[in-house]
Amino acid sequence: MDTSRKYPVLTILLIFAVVAPGLAVRCYQCSTGTDPKGVDSCGAYKRFNRSEHIAIECNSDESHMPGSFCMKVVQQSPRGFIWDGRWRHVIRRCASVAETGVTGVCNWGVYENGVYWQECYCAEDGCNSARTIGVSAVGLLLGIVGYLLR
Repeated sequence: MDTSRKYPVLTILLIFAVVAPGLAVRCYQCSTGTDPKGVDSCGAYKRFNRSEHIAIECNSDESHMPGSFCMKVVQQSPRGFIWDGRWRHVIRRCASVAETGVTGVCNWGVYENGVYWQECYCAEDGCNSARTIGVSAVGLLLGIVGYLLR
């Protein structure tokens, strides 16, 4: 790709990068900690049901945590198998700061007490409804364009 054709592409990407953050992302928000006993509406043990929830605009008053992207946190006890009494806690909400500084990724680990944790961050409408967070189309496109412009 010659230099004269690089600048319009870079200009379009720059405009998209500046304008896109101004658009509010919509995320699901729920927590197994607020579910009534015996109810799993946040998807800790069964598949998350999008029809039971409405994605909330992260910059609105309805959002528990204002932000510019979505997150999903899963914590699970270390004891045996799920049918042996192992518990799982799920939180889905908007977020404004990612531990890694990037979205479209999941991080995981184990606390000193043996509790497994996973945090996923994403920046597309309703993306925190999935079991795991996939690569966003925008991130993939920027990666391809970056590769072509090198």
